[in-house]
Amino acid sequence: MVSSPAMTSTTREKIERARTAASALAQFSTEQKNSLLLQMADAIEARSTQILASNEQDLALANMSGAMRDRLLLNDGRISEMATSVREVAGLPDPVNEVIEEWTRPNGLLIRKVRVPLGVVGIVYESRPNVTVDAAVLAFKTGNAVVLRGGKEAAHSNRVLAEIISGISGVPPGAIELLDSSTRETVQELITARGLVDVVIPRGGPALISHVIENALVPVIETGAGNCHIFVDESADLEMASRIVINAKTQRPSVCNAAEKLLVHRAIAAKFVPAIVGALADAGVELRGDDAAIKLASGVAAAVEQDWGEEYLRLCMAIRIVSDVDEAIEHINHYSTKHSETIVTADENNAKKFLQLVDSAAVYWNASTRFTDGGEFGFGAEMGVSTQKLHCRGPFALRELTSSKYQIIGTGQVRD
Repeated sequence: MVSSPAMTSTTREKIERARTAASALAQFSTEQKNSLLLQMADAIEARSTQILASNEQDLALANMSGAMRDRLLLNDGRISEMATSVREVAGLPDPVNEVIEEWTRPNGLLIRKVRVPLGVVGIVYESRPNVTVDAAVLAFKTGNAVVLRGGKEAAHSNRVLAEIISGISGVPPGAIELLDSSTRETVQELITARGLVDVVIPRGGPALISHVIENALVPVIETGAGNCHIFVDESADLEMASRIVINAKTQRPSVCNAAEKLLVHRAIAAKFVPAIVGALADAGVELRGDDAAIKLASGVAAAVEQDWGEEYLRLCMAIRIVSDVDEAIEHINHYSTKHSETIVTADENNAKKFLQLVDSAAVYWNASTRFTDGGEFGFGAEMGVSTQKLHCRGPFALRELTSSKYQIIGTGQVRD
Protein backbone atom coordinates (compact mmCIF):
# COMPACT_ATOMS: atom_id res chain seq x y z
CA MET A 1 0.00 0.00 0.00
CA VAL A 2 1.30 3.44 -0.92
CA SER A 3 1.34 5.91 1.94
CA SER A 4 -0.90 8.93 1.50
CA PRO A 5 0.08 12.40 2.71
CA ALA A 6 -0.61 13.34 6.30
CA MET A 7 -4.26 13.87 7.20
CA THR A 8 -6.15 14.69 10.36
CA SER A 9 -6.97 11.81 12.66
CA THR A 10 -10.72 12.35 12.10
CA THR A 11 -10.45 12.10 8.31
CA ARG A 12 -8.14 9.12 8.50
CA GLU A 13 -10.48 7.31 10.88
CA LYS A 14 -13.42 7.84 8.54
CA ILE A 15 -11.53 6.70 5.44
CA GLU A 16 -10.05 3.67 7.21
CA ARG A 17 -13.53 2.79 8.48
CA ALA A 18 -14.73 2.97 4.86
CA ARG A 19 -11.88 0.69 3.83
CA THR A 20 -12.98 -1.91 6.36
CA ALA A 21 -16.62 -1.54 5.34
CA ALA A 22 -15.73 -2.08 1.68
CA SER A 23 -14.49 -5.59 2.49
CA ALA A 24 -17.77 -6.38 4.25
CA LEU A 25 -19.94 -4.88 1.51
CA ALA A 26 -18.19 -6.88 -1.20
CA GLN A 27 -19.62 -10.02 0.44
CA PHE A 28 -23.23 -8.80 0.60
CA SER A 29 -25.74 -10.62 -1.56
CA THR A 30 -27.96 -8.74 -3.98
CA GLU A 31 -30.94 -9.50 -1.76
CA GLN A 32 -29.21 -8.01 1.30
CA LYS A 33 -28.30 -4.83 -0.54
CA ASN A 34 -31.72 -4.37 -2.09
CA SER A 35 -33.49 -4.86 1.24
CA LEU A 36 -31.36 -2.20 2.89
CA LEU A 37 -31.81 0.19 -0.04
CA LEU A 38 -35.59 -0.08 0.23
CA GLN A 39 -35.34 0.70 3.93
CA MET A 40 -33.25 3.76 3.08
CA ALA A 41 -35.95 4.99 0.70
CA ASP A 42 -38.64 4.55 3.35
CA ALA A 43 -36.52 6.38 5.93
CA ILE A 44 -35.96 9.34 3.61
CA GLU A 45 -39.70 9.78 3.18
CA ALA A 46 -40.46 9.20 6.86
CA ARG A 47 -37.99 11.91 7.90
CA SER A 48 -38.82 14.46 5.21
CA THR A 49 -39.74 17.12 7.79
CA GLN A 50 -36.27 16.89 9.33
CA ILE A 51 -34.63 16.98 5.90
CA LEU A 52 -36.58 20.10 4.90
CA ALA A 53 -35.72 21.84 8.17
CA SER A 54 -32.01 21.21 7.65
CA ASN A 55 -32.26 22.43 4.08
CA GLU A 56 -33.95 25.64 5.25
CA GLN A 57 -30.95 26.22 7.51
CA ASP A 58 -28.61 25.83 4.55
CA LEU A 59 -30.67 28.15 2.35
CA ALA A 60 -30.74 30.84 5.04
CA LEU A 61 -26.98 30.68 5.62
CA ALA A 62 -25.95 30.38 1.97
CA ASN A 63 -27.73 33.55 0.81
CA MET A 64 -27.82 32.27 -2.77
CA SER A 65 -30.04 33.16 -5.70
CA GLY A 66 -30.82 31.88 -9.17
CA ALA A 67 -29.23 28.68 -10.38
CA MET A 68 -27.13 28.11 -7.29
CA ARG A 69 -30.13 28.39 -4.97
CA ASP A 70 -32.08 26.00 -7.20
CA ARG A 71 -29.29 23.43 -6.93
CA LEU A 72 -29.34 23.65 -3.14
CA LEU A 73 -33.12 23.69 -2.72
CA LEU A 74 -35.05 20.67 -1.47
CA ASN A 75 -38.83 20.41 -1.36
CA ASP A 76 -41.40 17.66 -0.95
CA GLY A 77 -41.20 16.80 -4.65
CA ARG A 78 -37.43 16.50 -4.70
CA ILE A 79 -37.39 14.40 -1.53
CA SER A 80 -39.96 12.10 -3.11
CA GLU A 81 -37.78 11.90 -6.24
CA MET A 82 -34.79 10.94 -4.07
CA ALA A 83 -36.71 8.10 -2.46
CA THR A 84 -38.03 6.96 -5.84
CA SER A 85 -34.52 6.88 -7.31
CA VAL A 86 -33.32 4.74 -4.39
CA ARG A 87 -36.12 2.25 -5.07
CA GLU A 88 -35.27 2.26 -8.76
CA VAL A 89 -31.64 1.46 -7.97
CA ALA A 90 -32.81 -1.41 -5.75
CA GLY A 91 -34.80 -2.76 -8.68
CA LEU A 92 -31.92 -2.67 -11.16
CA PRO A 93 -29.75 -5.70 -11.96
CA ASP A 94 -26.72 -6.04 -9.70
CA PRO A 95 -23.55 -5.95 -11.82
CA VAL A 96 -21.31 -7.37 -9.07
CA ASN A 97 -20.10 -10.90 -9.85
CA GLU A 98 -21.53 -10.70 -13.38
CA VAL A 99 -19.53 -12.88 -15.74
CA ILE A 100 -18.41 -10.55 -18.51
CA GLU A 101 -16.84 -13.29 -20.60
CA GLU A 102 -15.61 -16.84 -20.16
CA TRP A 103 -13.54 -19.23 -22.24
CA THR A 104 -11.49 -22.43 -21.99
CA ARG A 105 -7.90 -22.62 -23.20
CA PRO A 106 -6.48 -25.63 -25.08
CA ASN A 107 -4.67 -26.67 -21.87
CA GLY A 108 -8.02 -26.94 -20.09
CA LEU A 109 -7.78 -23.74 -18.02
CA LEU A 110 -11.17 -22.05 -17.58
CA ILE A 111 -10.71 -18.25 -17.65
CA ARG A 112 -13.54 -16.11 -16.41
CA LYS A 113 -13.70 -12.28 -16.33
CA VAL A 114 -16.09 -11.01 -13.63
CA ARG A 115 -17.24 -7.64 -12.31
CA VAL A 116 -16.09 -6.65 -8.82
CA PRO A 117 -16.53 -3.52 -6.69
CA LEU A 118 -14.01 -0.71 -6.99
CA GLY A 119 -13.59 -0.60 -3.19
CA VAL A 120 -13.69 2.88 -1.63
CA VAL A 121 -15.18 5.63 -3.80
CA GLY A 122 -14.65 9.28 -2.87
CA ILE A 123 -17.06 11.97 -4.06
CA VAL A 124 -16.33 15.72 -3.97
CA TYR A 125 -19.38 17.78 -4.87
CA GLU A 126 -21.10 21.13 -4.49
CA SER A 127 -24.55 22.40 -3.58
CA ARG A 128 -26.89 19.59 -4.59
CA PRO A 129 -27.91 17.51 -1.54
CA ASN A 130 -29.48 14.83 -3.73
CA VAL A 131 -25.94 13.84 -4.74
CA THR A 132 -25.42 12.62 -1.18
CA VAL A 133 -28.16 10.05 -1.65
CA ASP A 134 -27.49 9.21 -5.31
CA ALA A 135 -23.78 8.61 -4.73
CA ALA A 136 -24.29 6.62 -1.57
CA VAL A 137 -26.94 4.24 -2.90
CA LEU A 138 -25.15 3.60 -6.20
CA ALA A 139 -21.96 2.81 -4.31
CA PHE A 140 -23.87 0.60 -1.87
CA LYS A 141 -25.61 -1.36 -4.64
CA THR A 142 -22.23 -2.12 -6.20
CA GLY A 143 -20.62 -3.19 -2.93
CA ASN A 144 -18.48 -0.07 -2.59
CA ALA A 145 -17.97 2.06 0.50
CA VAL A 146 -18.36 5.78 -0.20
CA VAL A 147 -16.64 8.80 1.36
CA LEU A 148 -18.64 11.96 0.69
CA ARG A 149 -17.28 15.47 0.79
CA GLY A 150 -20.12 17.85 -0.01
CA GLY A 151 -20.09 21.63 -0.18
CA LYS A 152 -20.28 23.71 2.97
CA GLU A 153 -23.40 25.44 1.62
CA ALA A 154 -25.31 22.14 1.97
CA ALA A 155 -23.69 20.98 5.23
CA HIS A 156 -26.88 20.60 7.28
CA SER A 157 -28.80 18.83 4.50
CA ASN A 158 -25.94 16.47 3.71
CA ARG A 159 -25.39 15.57 7.36
CA VAL A 160 -29.03 14.65 7.94
CA LEU A 161 -29.30 12.66 4.71
CA ALA A 162 -26.07 10.77 5.41
CA GLU A 163 -27.20 10.02 8.96
CA ILE A 164 -30.55 8.68 7.73
CA ILE A 165 -29.21 6.28 5.12
CA SER A 166 -26.12 5.15 7.05
CA GLY A 167 -28.17 4.59 10.19
CA ILE A 168 -30.28 1.79 8.76
CA SER A 169 -29.76 -1.38 10.82
CA GLY A 170 -27.55 -3.75 8.83
CA VAL A 171 -25.53 -1.09 7.00
CA PRO A 172 -21.89 -1.71 7.98
CA PRO A 173 -20.22 1.09 9.98
CA GLY A 174 -18.14 3.15 7.56
CA ALA A 175 -20.10 2.16 4.46
CA ILE A 176 -21.29 5.76 4.05
CA GLU A 177 -18.93 8.37 5.51
CA LEU A 178 -19.34 12.16 5.33
CA LEU A 179 -16.29 14.40 5.73
CA ASP A 180 -16.28 17.82 7.35
CA SER A 181 -17.11 20.48 4.76
CA SER A 182 -16.13 23.49 6.87
CA THR A 183 -12.49 23.25 5.83
CA ARG A 184 -10.92 22.86 2.40
CA GLU A 185 -8.33 20.53 3.85
CA THR A 186 -10.72 17.59 3.76
CA VAL A 187 -10.91 17.80 -0.04
CA GLN A 188 -7.14 17.57 -0.28
CA GLU A 189 -7.02 14.76 2.27
CA LEU A 190 -9.59 12.73 0.33
CA ILE A 191 -8.09 13.16 -3.13
CA THR A 192 -4.58 12.33 -1.94
CA ALA A 193 -5.54 9.27 0.14
CA ARG A 194 -3.77 6.91 -2.20
CA GLY A 195 -3.86 3.36 -0.94
CA LEU A 196 -7.01 4.05 1.06
CA VAL A 197 -9.34 5.47 -1.62
CA ASP A 198 -9.61 3.64 -4.95
CA VAL A 199 -11.20 6.35 -7.08
CA VAL A 200 -12.45 9.90 -6.61
CA ILE A 201 -15.26 11.57 -8.55
CA PRO A 202 -15.61 15.38 -8.60
CA ARG A 203 -19.03 16.91 -9.29
CA GLY A 204 -19.42 20.65 -9.48
CA GLY A 205 -18.12 23.73 -11.23
CA PRO A 206 -15.01 23.95 -13.42
CA ALA A 207 -12.84 25.24 -10.55
CA LEU A 208 -13.61 22.26 -8.31
CA ILE A 209 -13.18 19.72 -11.09
CA SER A 210 -9.87 21.28 -12.20
CA HIS A 211 -8.57 21.31 -8.63
CA VAL A 212 -9.31 17.63 -8.17
CA ILE A 213 -7.81 16.63 -11.51
CA GLU A 214 -4.65 18.66 -10.97
CA ASN A 215 -4.04 17.66 -7.34
CA ALA A 216 -5.36 14.12 -6.93
CA LEU A 217 -3.04 11.22 -6.20
CA VAL A 218 -6.06 8.92 -6.44
CA PRO A 219 -7.45 7.94 -9.89
CA VAL A 220 -10.18 10.36 -11.02
CA ILE A 221 -13.37 9.88 -13.02
CA GLU A 222 -13.91 13.37 -14.38
CA THR A 223 -17.37 14.85 -14.65
CA GLY A 224 -17.56 17.89 -16.83
CA ALA A 225 -19.26 21.19 -17.38
CA GLY A 226 -22.05 21.36 -19.94
CA ASN A 227 -21.70 23.92 -22.69
CA CYS A 228 -24.40 22.13 -24.69
CA HIS A 229 -25.50 22.99 -28.24
CA ILE A 230 -28.59 22.65 -30.41
CA PHE A 231 -28.22 22.86 -34.19
CA VAL A 232 -31.42 23.55 -36.14
CA ASP A 233 -30.80 22.32 -39.69
CA GLU A 234 -32.48 23.66 -42.83
CA SER A 235 -34.87 20.68 -43.08
CA ALA A 236 -35.96 20.83 -39.44
CA ASP A 237 -39.59 20.82 -38.38
CA LEU A 238 -39.53 24.31 -36.89
CA GLU A 239 -42.32 23.64 -34.43
CA MET A 240 -40.39 20.62 -33.14
CA ALA A 241 -37.20 22.68 -33.04
CA SER A 242 -38.89 25.37 -30.99
CA ARG A 243 -40.19 22.83 -28.45
CA ILE A 244 -36.75 21.28 -28.10
CA VAL A 245 -34.94 24.61 -27.72
CA ILE A 246 -37.39 25.95 -25.14
CA ASN A 247 -37.27 22.73 -23.13
CA ALA A 248 -33.50 22.35 -23.27
CA LYS A 249 -32.91 25.96 -22.22
CA THR A 250 -35.70 26.73 -19.75
CA GLN A 251 -36.93 23.48 -18.13
CA ARG A 252 -34.07 23.64 -15.59
CA PRO A 253 -31.33 26.05 -16.64
CA SER A 254 -29.12 25.41 -13.60
CA VAL A 255 -28.05 21.90 -14.63
CA CYS A 256 -25.22 20.73 -16.85
CA ASN A 257 -27.45 19.23 -19.57
CA ALA A 258 -29.32 22.48 -20.23
CA ALA A 259 -28.63 23.93 -23.68
CA GLU A 260 -26.47 27.04 -23.74
CA LYS A 261 -25.90 27.67 -27.46
CA LEU A 262 -28.21 27.63 -30.48
CA LEU A 263 -26.84 27.20 -34.01
CA VAL A 264 -29.25 27.87 -36.88
CA HIS A 265 -28.83 27.03 -40.58
CA ARG A 266 -28.77 30.25 -42.57
CA ALA A 267 -31.39 28.94 -45.03
CA ILE A 268 -34.08 29.04 -42.32
CA ALA A 269 -32.61 31.70 -40.06
CA ALA A 270 -34.81 34.56 -41.31
CA LYS A 271 -37.93 32.58 -40.40
CA PHE A 272 -36.81 30.71 -37.31
CA VAL A 273 -34.60 33.17 -35.42
CA PRO A 274 -37.19 35.94 -34.84
CA ALA A 275 -39.74 33.35 -33.68
CA ILE A 276 -37.42 31.51 -31.31
CA VAL A 277 -35.95 34.74 -29.94
CA GLY A 278 -39.47 35.91 -29.13
CA ALA A 279 -40.34 32.62 -27.42
CA LEU A 280 -37.12 32.57 -25.43
CA ALA A 281 -37.51 36.20 -24.41
CA ASP A 282 -41.06 35.49 -23.23
CA ALA A 283 -39.56 32.75 -21.03
CA GLY A 284 -37.16 35.26 -19.49
CA VAL A 285 -34.06 34.20 -21.40
CA GLU A 286 -31.29 36.73 -22.04
CA LEU A 287 -30.21 36.49 -25.69
CA ARG A 288 -26.79 37.04 -27.21
CA GLY A 289 -25.72 36.39 -30.76
CA ASP A 290 -23.40 36.93 -33.69
CA ASP A 291 -23.89 39.77 -36.17
CA ALA A 292 -26.21 37.71 -38.38
CA ALA A 293 -28.49 36.81 -35.48
CA ILE A 294 -28.60 40.41 -34.24
CA LYS A 295 -29.79 41.58 -37.66
CA LEU A 296 -32.66 39.07 -37.66
CA ALA A 297 -34.22 39.79 -34.26
CA SER A 298 -34.42 42.65 -31.82
CA GLY A 299 -33.37 42.16 -28.23
CA VAL A 300 -30.25 40.12 -29.05
CA ALA A 301 -27.06 41.53 -27.54
CA ALA A 302 -23.68 41.10 -29.22
CA ALA A 303 -21.88 37.92 -28.18
CA VAL A 304 -18.17 38.09 -27.43
CA GLU A 305 -15.65 35.28 -27.85
CA GLN A 306 -16.03 34.23 -24.21
CA ASP A 307 -19.74 33.54 -24.74
CA TRP A 308 -19.17 30.65 -27.14
CA GLY A 309 -17.27 28.60 -24.56
CA GLU A 310 -19.17 29.60 -21.42
CA GLU A 311 -21.52 27.38 -19.44
CA TYR A 312 -24.15 29.91 -18.35
CA LEU A 313 -26.21 27.76 -15.93
CA ARG A 314 -28.90 30.43 -16.05
CA LEU A 315 -31.54 31.81 -18.41
CA CYS A 316 -29.09 32.98 -21.05
CA MET A 317 -28.44 31.66 -24.56
CA ALA A 318 -26.16 32.62 -27.44
CA ILE A 319 -27.22 32.21 -31.08
CA ARG A 320 -25.01 31.78 -34.13
CA ILE A 321 -25.96 31.42 -37.79
CA VAL A 322 -24.03 28.73 -39.70
CA SER A 323 -23.89 27.80 -43.35
CA ASP A 324 -24.34 24.00 -43.04
CA VAL A 325 -24.00 20.94 -40.84
CA ASP A 326 -20.23 20.87 -41.33
CA GLU A 327 -19.82 24.36 -39.91
CA ALA A 328 -22.10 23.43 -37.02
CA ILE A 329 -20.00 20.36 -36.24
CA GLU A 330 -16.78 22.38 -36.47
CA HIS A 331 -18.14 25.04 -34.10
CA ILE A 332 -19.38 22.49 -31.58
CA ASN A 333 -16.18 20.47 -31.53
CA HIS A 334 -14.20 23.68 -31.00
CA TYR A 335 -16.26 25.23 -28.20
CA SER A 336 -18.13 22.33 -26.60
CA THR A 337 -17.23 20.83 -23.23
CA LYS A 338 -17.97 17.41 -24.79
CA HIS A 339 -21.19 16.94 -22.84
CA SER A 340 -24.44 16.90 -24.90
CA GLU A 341 -25.37 18.22 -28.35
CA THR A 342 -28.50 17.98 -30.51
CA ILE A 343 -29.32 18.24 -34.19
CA VAL A 344 -32.90 18.95 -35.24
CA THR A 345 -33.31 17.80 -38.82
CA ALA A 346 -35.36 15.70 -41.23
CA ASP A 347 -32.23 14.93 -43.26
CA GLU A 348 -31.02 11.46 -42.25
CA ASN A 349 -27.62 11.93 -43.86
CA ASN A 350 -26.98 15.14 -41.95
CA ALA A 351 -28.20 13.50 -38.77
CA LYS A 352 -25.87 10.52 -39.21
CA LYS A 353 -22.94 12.84 -39.93
CA PHE A 354 -23.72 14.87 -36.81
CA LEU A 355 -24.10 11.76 -34.62
CA GLN A 356 -20.83 10.34 -35.90
CA LEU A 357 -18.60 13.42 -35.99
CA VAL A 358 -19.65 15.47 -32.97
CA ASP A 359 -17.14 14.53 -30.28
CA SER A 360 -19.34 14.63 -27.17
CA ALA A 361 -20.51 12.11 -24.59
CA ALA A 362 -24.17 12.29 -25.68
CA VAL A 363 -25.30 13.28 -29.18
CA TYR A 364 -29.00 13.59 -30.05
CA TRP A 365 -31.15 13.64 -33.14
CA ASN A 366 -34.49 15.45 -32.66
CA ALA A 367 -34.52 15.44 -28.84
CA SER A 368 -33.69 17.73 -25.95
CA THR A 369 -30.26 17.66 -24.31
CA ARG A 370 -32.08 17.50 -20.96
CA PHE A 371 -32.27 13.70 -21.30
CA THR A 372 -28.56 13.28 -20.51
CA ASP A 373 -29.25 11.96 -17.05
CA GLY A 374 -28.85 8.63 -15.31
CA GLY A 375 -32.52 8.42 -14.41
CA GLU A 376 -33.64 9.20 -17.95
CA PHE A 377 -31.22 6.60 -19.31
CA GLY A 378 -32.72 3.96 -17.03
CA PHE A 379 -29.93 3.90 -14.44
CA GLY A 380 -32.17 4.92 -11.52
CA ALA A 381 -29.63 7.56 -10.52
CA GLU A 382 -26.17 8.63 -11.64
CA MET A 383 -22.79 9.41 -10.19
CA GLY A 384 -22.38 12.12 -12.78
CA VAL A 385 -21.86 12.69 -16.48
CA SER A 386 -18.35 11.84 -17.54
CA THR A 387 -16.88 13.88 -20.39
CA GLN A 388 -13.60 11.96 -20.42
CA LYS A 389 -12.94 8.91 -22.56
CA LEU A 390 -11.23 6.43 -20.27
CA HIS A 391 -13.24 3.94 -18.17
CA CYS A 392 -16.61 5.59 -18.78
CA ARG A 393 -18.26 8.38 -20.75
CA GLY A 394 -21.66 10.01 -20.43
CA PRO A 395 -24.07 9.35 -17.54
CA PHE A 396 -22.52 6.64 -15.40
CA ALA A 397 -23.87 4.55 -12.60
CA LEU A 398 -23.74 0.92 -11.49
CA ARG A 399 -21.59 -0.83 -14.08
CA GLU A 400 -19.07 2.01 -14.13
CA LEU A 401 -18.66 1.65 -10.35
CA THR A 402 -17.18 -1.79 -10.87
CA SER A 403 -13.83 -3.05 -12.02
CA SER A 404 -13.06 -6.57 -13.18
CA LYS A 405 -10.83 -9.44 -12.30
CA TYR A 406 -9.97 -12.78 -13.83
CA GLN A 407 -10.81 -16.04 -12.12
CA ILE A 408 -8.80 -18.94 -13.55
CA ILE A 409 -9.89 -22.48 -12.71
CA GLY A 410 -7.58 -25.39 -13.40
CA THR A 411 -7.17 -29.08 -12.79
CA GLY A 412 -3.50 -29.05 -11.83
CA GLN A 413 -2.03 -27.40 -14.93
CA VAL A 414 1.57 -26.14 -14.80
CA ARG A 415 3.33 -24.08 -17.43
CA ASP A 416 6.02 -25.73 -19.54
